[in-house]
Amino acid sequence: MTISVRSVSTAVPPTVIQQPDMRDLLLAQPGRSRLARRLVSAAFDASAIDTRHTVVTDLSPTSPSRRTPRPDDAPEPFFVDPADGTVLSPTTRPRNDRYVAEVPGLILEAARGALAASGGLGTGDVTHVVTASCTGFFAPGPDYVLVRDLGLPATTRRLHVGFMGCYAAFPALSAARSICAEDPGAVVLVVCVELCSLHLEASDDPDTIVASSVFADGAAAAVVTARPAPAGHLVLDLDTLRTALTPVGEQDMAWTIGDHGFEMVLSRYVPSIISEHIRGALDPLLAEVGSDCDRAAGEIGRWAVHPGGRSVLDKVQDALGLDDEQMAPSRDVLREHGNMSSATVLFILARLLDAAAAGAPGPGERETVCAMAFGPGLTVESALLTLRRADDRAAA
Repeated sequence: MTISVRSVSTAVPPTVIQQPDMRDLLLAQPGRSRLARRLVSAAFDASAIDTRHTVVTDLSPTSPSRRTPRPDDAPEPFFVDPADGTVLSPTTRPRNDRYVAEVPGLILEAARGALAASGGLGTGDVTHVVTASCTGFFAPGPDYVLVRDLGLPATTRRLHVGFMGCYAAFPALSAARSICAEDPGAVVLVVCVELCSLHLEASDDPDTIVASSVFADGAAAAVVTARPAPAGHLVLDLDTLRTALTPVGEQDMAWTIGDHGFEMVLSRYVPSIISEHIRGALDPLLAEVGSDCDRAAGEIGRWAVHPGGRSVLDKVQDALGLDDEQMAPSRDVLREHGNMSSATVLFILARLLDAAAAGAPGPGERETVCAMAFGPGLTVESALLTLRRADDRAAA
């Protein structure tokens, strides 16, 4: 049985922040140490990020809430005091309240886009919903919102993958694959949503500074099914998914709930840990196609590497011997959107599908895609997918 991703669609909040503007906002905060100011400049300037999207409108310097005097119809300041530009520190509850308010619109936009691009599937075909998020909580949650607001049957089965971090799209896709293996008629809507900017904090802590320079907001949805796609429709077959824990790094990447938002631990050692252990994590996966890390760069043309940050991409590229073209989709997503945690790898897969639609593969051609993401643990999740047009199913 061939189980495929029929479509991927993405959604981002309308507010865009330019990386230099965010850097300058943090540099202007009172009480920062000289070392912290140097770290802010270094982290932002080396991030390889131009823009990020956020649900926190007052992070944009053009926001009405940042103006003095503030217009009567401007939203209340959430993170930035318009009087003096001070970054505020709301407690966890109002941050989570903003998550509850903002998530429905993003997940519905992504879900509707994925269904519209799925090659003939609609809300009436969806049998299961799988959601993933780690940047907020509410119950009934995003999975319930999708069933309610898309008008899905009350009998739609639901699963939420919570608090797994940047790699959560892979467990979500794995769950969808298992559902379809058990029920060949199933159509699973997978949606990842993260509002990382809600947990911004102005701090001298190096981990917090790095987090403030890379994380952003976004949602992505995928439609997974074993039902045959229309002839010519591009799909991504879910061939193999693997998980691995590195022997070190448990304390170097973590995500905990604090009194003033969720607190990210992202130590400077993470890129080196990934570099040292990525080959051992991927070799069992690559063996599925008779390859290994020494040959993968030459045998697998398309890659979707989660951009935990520029240095993570650099280390993966060096460790696997990938060329700039193979890394381009990951670097492009990082540059335009930053790190949106679990949604990010789906943004890259959406970009690969768009590129394939504009060119190769042609009818009857097949390409292997290797995707991976990293998160707390330190966990490496990876997958092999086949990018193909549906009219070559008979040759599969």
